[in-house]
Amino acid sequence: MSPLSRAGVIALCASTALSAFALPAGAEIVDKPVHAAGTESITLSPIGSYDTGILDESAAEIVSYHKQSTTILTVNAQAGHIDLLDASDPTQLAKRGELAVEGYTLNSVDVRADGLAVAAAEPAEDKTARGKVVFFNVADGVIYREVEVGSLPDMVTFNEDGSFALVANEGEPAEDYSVDPEGSVSVISVPAEPNGDYEARTAGFGAWDAQSPEELFAQNNIRVFGPESSLRASVNFEPEYITVDGDKAYVTLQENNAIAVVDIATATVTDVFGLGTIDRNEVPFDPSDKDETFEPRTYPVKSLPLPDAVSHVNVGGTTYLVTANEGDSRDWKGYSEEIRVKDLGDPKETEFGGLDPEVFGPELAEDEHLGRLNITTAHGYDAERKVFTELYTFGGRGIGVYTTDGQLVATSGDEFERITGQALPEYVNSNHSESNFEGRSDDKGPEPEALTTAEIAGVPYAFVGNERVGGIMVYDLSTPQAPKFVTYVNNRDFSVSAEDDGLAGAGDLGPEGVKFIAAADSPNGKPLLVVGNEVSGSTTVFEIGGPATEFAGPGASSELPGSSLSSGSSLSSGSSLF
Repeated sequence: MSPLSRAGVIALCASTALSAFALPAGAEIVDKPVHAAGTESITLSPIGSYDTGILDESAAEIVSYHKQSTTILTVNAQAGHIDLLDASDPTQLAKRGELAVEGYTLNSVDVRADGLAVAAAEPAEDKTARGKVVFFNVADGVIYREVEVGSLPDMVTFNEDGSFALVANEGEPAEDYSVDPEGSVSVISVPAEPNGDYEARTAGFGAWDAQSPEELFAQNNIRVFGPESSLRASVNFEPEYITVDGDKAYVTLQENNAIAVVDIATATVTDVFGLGTIDRNEVPFDPSDKDETFEPRTYPVKSLPLPDAVSHVNVGGTTYLVTANEGDSRDWKGYSEEIRVKDLGDPKETEFGGLDPEVFGPELAEDEHLGRLNITTAHGYDAERKVFTELYTFGGRGIGVYTTDGQLVATSGDEFERITGQALPEYVNSNHSESNFEGRSDDKGPEPEALTTAEIAGVPYAFVGNERVGGIMVYDLSTPQAPKFVTYVNNRDFSVSAEDDGLAGAGDLGPEGVKFIAAADSPNGKPLLVVGNEVSGSTTVFEIGGPATEFAGPGASSELPGSSLSSGSSLSSGSSLF
């Protein structure tokens, strides 16, 4: 093999000396992790953690795992590199090295069985410039190839057999919208031998440019919005996250409230479908952080799912997509869509008018009702009458299950809020850096972001990380039309508010990425879940137990085909030694 050699790109230490670089784990498993029981067919128990000691700087985001070297790869966006953790004893994670690319921030990673890893890299100084992906060896950090891709490559994954790497190029605008690059999906042919030929092709969205924003929104709420200069679909669509099923990739366009379908063989986008809304007249939620009580209620509001992570399950020969409905908005210096309901019609806050009195009663603008709720100004406004006739808010506060052509099968309803409300009556809808009561009720609630699926003893499960209140929700998807809550575990001590008290004792804050490890691949012979926590900067391993795993026996669990990483935005670059 003749790997790429470039002075200054990466500094290595010999693989035989890696143990000398090992650092002990520093994070804590809290004394009493938060727990709520559902069917409990499987259980989660935190058993080990590695801590960077860095608060709220995205020091642990995306995670992956390599079986042969028992290595956990964690994207440390704060430093701009990937931390390589020795997981041979998952109760004692230790850092054995790191990988960095000069002038770039690494913000996503995946690895195939033979140890070839792929990482997405964006220019550290200009996120709107073209990025690249690097292919490297997990064992020694040798870089084989660099491949140019689109702007802001924010998520990367291999397909099932590792013959393709797919990259979600988010294409976010500059803060002032002086530049707004196209979003795209790169499809890279990956050779069996790492030193072979790599071919990159681009799947773009130009075919949707002929449709107006109004026409697209009519197609089940596909959103194209923002400054006039950015109202073409090819520019406006922002790929976030990918799951692969056979010869198809399904890509969330988060801010656009849509999913794109990519044919891998031809590297073309074959469909884009909208994800509709959740009617809060039917599905209760808690919209106020100032009502001094937690009580999910119904209101005349529509929630846009706006999912981050997506994965899939196969039940009875049918594939279903599963989404973590986080609810991201556009909030840039050059354009922001966010406003509180009570500020509508206030000329000091906005040029928009207020609520339509024929639709909304005046009491709804009060703090204890909808007054504090953040909504979008991009939809629901009647410009002629200068009133909002509909209110659209951000995020579904749970998961969604869809067919592969975009038909809604089920959601988790209000269960995420009710379950965390029962488990954490004093801290329901808490923020992550600060322990508080209802701190996020006016925004996105628990804010589910990270997601992966796995099959254990023939049962498909979804593992979902809540970015704000924290913790992992587990759902049984054996009946996709009726997801069943299994368990909730949160390795967090809410008596410690990290913003004021520091990280010591706080536990895990802000889960961003999750990775399932099957028992057959696990260093301790038990199925595991690895979680990267961006706010606490910790990477934590959960052991999966319970009746289903005991029945299944060793090796009977497997990750379902699809992505197991959640997207994360990079913050800064750094140089480091491997």
